[in-house]
Amino acid sequence: MTSRKNVKFKFDKLKSETAEIDGLEVSIGKLIREKWDEPYGPTPSPSLATLREWDLKLLKRYKPFYLPYCDVCCLCTMGKCDLTAGKRGACGLDICAQQSRIVLIACCMGAATHIGHARHLVEHLIEKYGRDSPIDVGRSVGVDIEAPVTRLVYGEKPETLGDLEEVLDYVEKQVTQLLASTHTGQEGDNLDFESKVFHAGMIDQVGMEIADLAQISVYGFPKADPEAPLVELGIGVIDTTKPTILVIGHNVPPSVEIINYMEESGLSDSIEVAGICCTSIDATRYNPKAKIVGPISWQLRFIRSGMADVIVVDEQCIRTDVAIEAQKTMTPVIATAEKNCLGLPNRTNDPVDEIVKDLVEGKAHGALIFDPDKVGEVAVRTATLLAPKRKKFKVIPEISEILEGASKCAQCRFAPCMRACPNNLPIREAMEQAAKGDLEGLSNLYEVCIGCVRCESACTNDLPIHNYIVGASIKKMMEEKYKIRSGRGPIQDVEIRKVGGPIVLGEIPGVIALVGCANYPKGGNEVAEIAEEFAKRRFIVTTSGCSAMSIGMYRDEDGRNLYEVYPGEFDAGGIVNVGSCVANPHIAGAAIKIASIFARRKLRGNYEEIADYIHNRVGAVGIAWGAITQKAASIASGFWRLGIPVIVGPHGSKYRRMLLGRKDRKEDWYVYDARTGEKVFVGPCPEHLFYTAETKEEAMVMAAKLCMRPNDTARGRMIKLAHYIDLHKRFYKVMPDDIHLFVRTETDLPITMKEEIKKILAEKGWKENIIPDPTLLPRMVHTKEEKSDE
Repeated sequence: MTSRKNVKFKFDKLKSETAEIDGLEVSIGKLIREKWDEPYGPTPSPSLATLREWDLKLLKRYKPFYLPYCDVCCLCTMGKCDLTAGKRGACGLDICAQQSRIVLIACCMGAATHIGHARHLVEHLIEKYGRDSPIDVGRSVGVDIEAPVTRLVYGEKPETLGDLEEVLDYVEKQVTQLLASTHTGQEGDNLDFESKVFHAGMIDQVGMEIADLAQISVYGFPKADPEAPLVELGIGVIDTTKPTILVIGHNVPPSVEIINYMEESGLSDSIEVAGICCTSIDATRYNPKAKIVGPISWQLRFIRSGMADVIVVDEQCIRTDVAIEAQKTMTPVIATAEKNCLGLPNRTNDPVDEIVKDLVEGKAHGALIFDPDKVGEVAVRTATLLAPKRKKFKVIPEISEILEGASKCAQCRFAPCMRACPNNLPIREAMEQAAKGDLEGLSNLYEVCIGCVRCESACTNDLPIHNYIVGASIKKMMEEKYKIRSGRGPIQDVEIRKVGGPIVLGEIPGVIALVGCANYPKGGNEVAEIAEEFAKRRFIVTTSGCSAMSIGMYRDEDGRNLYEVYPGEFDAGGIVNVGSCVANPHIAGAAIKIASIFARRKLRGNYEEIADYIHNRVGAVGIAWGAITQKAASIASGFWRLGIPVIVGPHGSKYRRMLLGRKDRKEDWYVYDARTGEKVFVGPCPEHLFYTAETKEEAMVMAAKLCMRPNDTARGRMIKLAHYIDLHKRFYKVMPDDIHLFVRTETDLPITMKEEIKKILAEKGWKENIIPDPTLLPRMVHTKEEKSDE
């Protein structure tokens, strides 16, 4: 579509058979020029309850299993209300509805954050480049379906930046309605809350897609490029002899303008621009010379190192005490977003010279500047002038200081530092070891510490424990020199045509999406090890954001970087980094495009049919190994509504509920055979929709199992079973006890294990079954008339 608002026509003279009018002026609120001839499906621009029946189908199979974090409700002043043992609160809610309500609030926060980011970004780009600036995310390489999520949900094909505004109008309205349903005296049923959670996730996917479409198109990021450049990653890649600007957050325009100002001033090779979190990935998509320090959990160690001469923050995933921490190293902070002002004075309208002078002379420790162009100039000039003056400021201690500090550790009986640590790291033992002159214990914590500094808050002697960990690991930190493939953006249509068949038939055993934030139970290596395992097994591995960084910070047993070993193509054995957080919809979009391109299913406003197709045919699984934010919750819920399972790490139980299938309930695992209309048992495929794994080994076994789909051909199921059994026997040392549930015919059996499995099948009383054309939707059953037409 191409739309224009407030279109006006003026006629000096209009004459017809019935009338003659002088000076006629016609004003039209919105004019849409339609170029997409596909007819609308049944659910364009769905409201809160439009897809409720589909959600309830999923929730009937994958029932919520609640894990209350707290069994009282204190969201209004009628409470606190005790919800234990079947009690209801003053408003009538029980504990199940309350848990789902909290999940919905979290997902609304996550969706609103992405959508708010998209609005901020699109408005800025329209102001700078115009409403008619075209959307192009890879037309030259054959990306014809360039906004699959938006087309599926909203039912329109955006062609310009101006078109994106209207899509944002829709998703903002949905977030408002969803939040309204969480108010006291509104929704009261836990499953209806869950349906709304799915809705929040779906519109979140739209909001993220809008943001990435806009920035790819305007800034010229890699466009569906499997060979997007390898860029530098790690603290050790920062050239500390140069002035250094650290950017943190997710909204890239300030970083872009910093880079632009450097280029215009001939300073590109004189200043380092390094970033943390998704802004850094997007900065490298704009200019591969930018560098990535690391994921969100690297913030404090880098700030306290004093390497940054100026810190520029935009929005999301920024430590809220960044201004306080920066003052310890005399590093000025520039905040750039209305959502994150940090208590700084608004200097947007002040002359650049005055702002720079105040920051350099220490008269101000920071500034709030909403104009990205001005941010670029202020940051570069300040860093250039300030760098020579402040190199001595850092708070990372020398070895002698660590030893002296460790000697003051009280060795508290109940180790409050350890209890405060989200990963229960052995801090007390490391401090005891350090007090004796051995820093190995502290150094060993470096790679698994997530930098939350809750240990410091809990310390009874106010010791800077995180600083000691970093100080004991300076050599290790400065040797962090890695590479990551810059985000490639969407998947090409030609790639989908190549792999669509093998994925749907099961011959490519699955698509594993590693997404989410840091805070991994045993460090980022586990994410990389999962990626390597599945890439070796010829799955398609996709990733984004902090997970993509963790994969880049790992070397295989031969010392090689995984992005250099495995190709960036969306194909078997590829490791595909799509980009920052807002690039996640390219992963969901690939599944949608398989249904659209390979199976020729209608896309426009046809959500239920496409989700049914994906759920029954596309063996995709998401893994959010260290998810900690509300955004991660909403991203996961967007996958659930498409019927794609998500596995989370040990911290995932804090989401308050799982969506678990019951493989012992045979009645839950029937589908319609679209060829006959008969109901057919297909086994627990996939068994769960939302699952917590305690170890990476458990996650890998479960991921292989969750890739099985009812539509798998015998050859495809044979391949998937072989991976599931092999991983299960490798990590658990025994054959899975549920293998009989996944075998339809003897042709499903992996050849090398055939006799062993046949014995198990005989013991279980297994009977052969047919392989259906599976669907959960009765309306997808072919009618006799359709068959005769065929």
